[in-house]
This record gives sequence, structure tokens and C-alpha cells, in this order.
Amino acid sequence: MALKVGYVPYLHAEPFYFDMERRGLELVEKLPSALAEAAENGEIDAGPLPLVDGFRLQDRFEPVSGFGLASVQKTGSVFLYASQPVEALQEARIGVMDGASTSLWLLKVLLQLKYQVQPSAYVTLQEPHDAFLAVGNRGLRQRRGARGFPQQYDLGEAWYQWTGLPFVFSRWFVRRDADARDKALLEDTLYVALEDGVNAMYQLSSPREELLMLPREVMLYIQGFRYFLRMTEQRAIEQFQHYLKQLEEVR
Repeated sequence: MALKVGYVPYLHAEPFYFDMERRGLELVEKLPSALAEAAENGEIDAGPLPLVDGFRLQDRFEPVSGFGLASVQKTGSVFLYASQPVEALQEARIGVMDGASTSLWLLKVLLQLKYQVQPSAYVTLQEPHDAFLAVGNRGLRQRRGARGFPQQYDLGEAWYQWTGLPFVFSRWFVRRDADARDKALLEDTLYVALEDGVNAMYQLSSPREELLMLPREVMLYIQGFRYFLRMTEQRAIEQFQHYLKQLEEVR
């Protein structure tokens, strides 16, 4: 039976899936916020799990080498839009779009620990809100701003300015009890994606009209991410874990 792999339908994730279907891996489309539940209930055997979910699932899932997703200095697609400066968001209502996972925890860390701001609630985008978080392809489509919300903050950039580190959004995990041959196939496919998948994004000749992006914009966007995590990214993960613990103490 083919390994079932969580497929995240965002532009920055596309390089990972470059050769998967051709090599017999079954893709199951899920937003980042739904990946952990899908992993827990057996819908998927592997995927780029949001970092925070990966922490708690390590008894059943193991990392796939160093594969993951990290913004280098800014994301270009994970934005907080606000009606007033971030320092004035005390007791504000923050709208959160479907799909946000690690991005939401990053926002909470930044607001409470960096900016010393405590919102009153995190709500859906259908409810009244003073600011909102946009991620993935929606963040890309709104990268030039959102009407009615003149303040715009790239969360990856805010993290980098604060810590001097990249920010790790996800890591690839596979079920520990998966067949060893399937694990090896997945790892090999991701190594191919690391080179050929990324290169394919650089060589686009047509615009991505659904994202309002020209080929050069796509290339520059992809260049802002790392797809293999090394020592610097590991330090970033440890720093984020440290801040998450502080966040629990602040509550």
C-alpha cells in the first residue's frame, strides 16, 4: 500500500511534492492546521507537520532527515494586518484564518513576549476583529496590504529582527512503524525535490495568476525559504520552544 503523504496546497510547499506522485506516493490534501489530526487518526503516514504539532507527536512519528520549512529573514506570506500599530493591540480581537498553525503560535509569542501585548481573544475572520493573521496563499495574495488595516507585519521578519534567527514553520515526519522501504522512498524523493523541485520553481515562465505573481516574484519568494534544516535552524527551534514555555508561564 502506498505511503499517504499530507499535501499542503501552498506555493512555498510545492517543491517538496515535485516527484512524489510519479514515484507512487499518495498525496492527501490538508491545510497545515489539519495535518496533525490527520496524522493521529491514520489519514496520513507522513507530511510536513507544523512545528508545534511535531513536538507532541514524536512518540509516534520520527523526523525525515533534516527536511522542513524555515523562513530565512522574512516570509512574504505570513502577515499580521492591524488597524493600529502592534503596540496598541492590548485587549484587541485578532482574527485567524483557517489553516494557521505554527504561525498562530509565533504570533502569540511575538505579541506577548516581544511587544508585551495581550489580546482579548483570537477569533475567526467571520467575527469582528481589530487585526488579523493571513498565511500561505492568502497571505501572498494580500502581500501588498489589506484594505482597512494599514499596519502590516511580516511575522518571520519580526522574529528575525528579535532573535537574529530563521524561523522554522514545519518539519517532515513519518510514522515510526511505517515500512523501512517506504521511509527510504520518501527520504529519497525529498532529496530530489530539494534540487529539482526548487529548480523547477526558478524556471517558471508563466505568471501565477491566482496569486498575482510574476515568475521572478515566485523565484524570489522561494529563495526566502530553506527546505533542509541545519544547526542554525535547530537553534531557532530551541529558542522557539523556550519562548513557548515562557508563554505558558505568562498565562
